[in-house]
Amino acid sequence: MFKEIVKLFPLEALKILMVLSLSFLIGLEREEHKSKVTSYIFGGVRTFPIIGLIGYLIASLTKMSAIGLGIGFVVVGAFLLISYIHKIKLEGSAGVTTEVTGLLTYLLGALVYSEEYWVGTAIVVLTALLLELKQGLESLAQKVDSEEIITFTKFLLVTFVILPIVPNKSFTVFQINPFTTWLIVVAVSTISYGSYVLNKLSKGRGGALATAVLGGAYSSTATTIVLARRSKEENLPYVFAGSTLVASSIMYVRVFLLVFFFNRSLSFKIAIPTMFLFLVGMVTGITISRAFKDENRHIERKYSPKNPLQLQTALLFAFIFIFVLALTKIAIFYFGKEMLYLLAVIMGFSDVDPFIMTLTQTTDPNLSITLIARAIIVATSSNNLLKGIYSSLFGEKKMGRLSFYLLLGYSLMGIIVVLFIR
Repeated sequence: MFKEIVKLFPLEALKILMVLSLSFLIGLEREEHKSKVTSYIFGGVRTFPIIGLIGYLIASLTKMSAIGLGIGFVVVGAFLLISYIHKIKLEGSAGVTTEVTGLLTYLLGALVYSEEYWVGTAIVVLTALLLELKQGLESLAQKVDSEEIITFTKFLLVTFVILPIVPNKSFTVFQINPFTTWLIVVAVSTISYGSYVLNKLSKGRGGALATAVLGGAYSSTATTIVLARRSKEENLPYVFAGSTLVASSIMYVRVFLLVFFFNRSLSFKIAIPTMFLFLVGMVTGITISRAFKDENRHIERKYSPKNPLQLQTALLFAFIFIFVLALTKIAIFYFGKEMLYLLAVIMGFSDVDPFIMTLTQTTDPNLSITLIARAIIVATSSNNLLKGIYSSLFGEKKMGRLSFYLLLGYSLMGIIVVLFIR
């Protein structure tokens, strides 16, 4: 469509029109802001389009020369500095947002000249949003404590700093790829971090079921223990037993998403089994937790998951993944592919994520995709049985017994589902 428009109008005319339109949007926002305050504010609906045109003109005259654009940037910046000094003299103190926006508008002209239309448009839209959302963003900054900022910084460290520098090649006879290993750490951490953020944003609302849903995405095993211990404080066995089943059902969504990211063909194989088990667990759990009217009262949600982005935790997960990968290959080599089911049962009684992630990276020609899919469901069923045992050990007597039977049945249902995977 753009090529058809170019045939009707000169390309340069369209570029100039785009610079005017985008810079006018910024100027319009600043003009609106100017009308709301009585203090001095630089620029408006005329000044910003002119700055954008200056950027375009310099880029055109210098053919995108870095020196030419740099000199123009300094000159425009000097005028903006004079404006800022004048504002300081009038007000005593002032923000620098408008002046910085002026520099951005100058660079916008160069972006459009170089035909970076999408980038230019995206930057203008984001700039306008940041300018309009000033009060909301400042209020958010006051509400977010330093611990959450550190947590997000760790997420950036794990994802965007460490991952790109990890070597992307296989080592040892076990074909261990450090990049893939750390990418798996990032994927698991991202899902856990998402649950952690949602838990913080919800501010304790939602009771036991909200704990089950958010905690299940973080760690269904940890959530089961928390709900079991909490049941001793509340005489609500059906609520907590049903919520425990819901947490285990969320595990199947988590497993499917992780497998989908690393092995599409395997994820398609487990799609129906995991979604079936998810729906059965979710519907049954919610029904049981809400079925008894005498228990239908507000329950404060106290569970707050720990920060999942501790660097030592990520390193431990990477080590466990490598260990499980090596163990799986050794067991299959010496004892045959049937050993995979026994490993699935054993790993289900520990941390199921490293084992499932290992299976997504298995390239042994003796292991069919059907066998691997079955092993994944066996591991989750074994993990459900473990959670049933935890509930009976840590929970209130009635809740623990009910939860154990529910999770035992859920585990057996998973084994039955395995028989239908072809």
